[in-house]
Amino acid sequence: MAAAAGGAGQEKQLAPTLLSFFIYNPKLGPKEGEEEKKILFYHPNEVEKNEKIRNVGLCEAIVQFTRTFSPTKPAKSLHTQKNRQFFHEPEENFWMVMVVRNPIIEKHKDGKPVYEYQEEELLDKVYSSVLQQCYSMYKLFNGTFLKAMEDGGVKVLKDRLEKFFHRYLQTLHLQSCDLLDVFCGISFFPLDKMTYLKIQSFINRMEESLNIVKYTAFLYNDQLIWSGLEQDDMRILYKYLTTSLFPRHMEPELAGRDSPIRAEMPGNLQHYGRFLTGPLNLNDPETKCRFPKIFVNTDDTYEELHLIVYKAMSAAVCFMIDASIPPTLEFCRKLDSIVGPQLTVLASDICEQYNINKRISGAEKEPQFKFIYFNHMNLAEKSTIHMRKTPSVSLASVHPDLMKILGDINSDFSRVDEDEEIIVKAMSDYWVVGKKSDQRELYVILNQKNVNLIEVNEEVKKLCATQFNNIFFLD
Repeated sequence: MAAAAGGAGQEKQLAPTLLSFFIYNPKLGPKEGEEEKKILFYHPNEVEKNEKIRNVGLCEAIVQFTRTFSPTKPAKSLHTQKNRQFFHEPEENFWMVMVVRNPIIEKHKDGKPVYEYQEEELLDKVYSSVLQQCYSMYKLFNGTFLKAMEDGGVKVLKDRLEKFFHRYLQTLHLQSCDLLDVFCGISFFPLDKMTYLKIQSFINRMEESLNIVKYTAFLYNDQLIWSGLEQDDMRILYKYLTTSLFPRHMEPELAGRDSPIRAEMPGNLQHYGRFLTGPLNLNDPETKCRFPKIFVNTDDTYEELHLIVYKAMSAAVCFMIDASIPPTLEFCRKLDSIVGPQLTVLASDICEQYNINKRISGAEKEPQFKFIYFNHMNLAEKSTIHMRKTPSVSLASVHPDLMKILGDINSDFSRVDEDEEIIVKAMSDYWVVGKKSDQRELYVILNQKNVNLIEVNEEVKKLCATQFNNIFFLD
């Protein structure tokens, strides 16, 4: 008996996991007996055929049923005890469904495990956003579902979906999704005007020398400085670069000032440039110059481009060229010889300037609060809550309960158009404040003992004055 009692205290938390993910089109198998034709992709694939058909049929029924109440806005999610289903119709009649198992607390009773499903823990908005990003990321590399159908019917679409999602679904870390997935914002690198102008002139020179370049984007330290792409395209490309491409190419970086490179070095200066996409070795005449294809402006002009990502030290530049022009080895060598040296010097300049600015502003002490800021107009995002330790997981440095409160406040904000402020007293010494003002949102977590509402408000005002002095928050 004592052993069972001892075991009763042991609780295990099981994180939410992906149970299934499928894509279907009800118009493809309208007749009875043809239901399987509707299914374009299904994960996990080993599920028995009839179960796939049954699950897809159930989703169709839910969507049809909810349409009767709200014809323009069909169901977004379905809550059950064990899981939650998310629905998304990115293109007419193409449905994507993601089924996530609710988090579980595993307890032991009389030596047997007992599972308690936590039905209220998942935030709809977070996982709906993750599902929408699945589509955006697919579209970035494959174009629309409709385009695949035009290119070669259902077979081509199925092949593309299989090839893409087989790999992409493995990168979904559902246990660490939070408010940042809702924003899917861009972190911008803070720069002084002089350095910004240097970058601007560098981009202009490069676009002139390499005249087949259509768009350029410039990043430093995984943060964006300049982009010629439409916002929504840049947002998803940024996510791909920072969570997938860059982490695969980590290397020790050179410190700006101590690097042996100076602009005044004569002639053929040493440079640290290299291709992150494309040719591995420019000296090998047999080397292949293959670049990933991306699709942008898919709503109106539908452009297909080659993505060339080139990096020197902490600076990375993306050149996008028309996909109808195959890049040759000669072009890649030319790009390397022109861009490499200049980008190396520029990276060194940015690093030096950044260090000077940091010294002037003084070493910032660890503040007593943590915050997330997001601007809907330029997608700028700033978080002191997240430590991105690994490529795939953004680790929040605060308790999951606090992250959930942030998500709840965000859901409240999205229901109204007016500016508003919400203050929540959370766990023992924690306060959570959300401010929404003119397309901007700020979430602050304060950890202070024995303070009241007025003092919390004062603290947040101070934070706005120091961190966001150039941003106008309405009081």
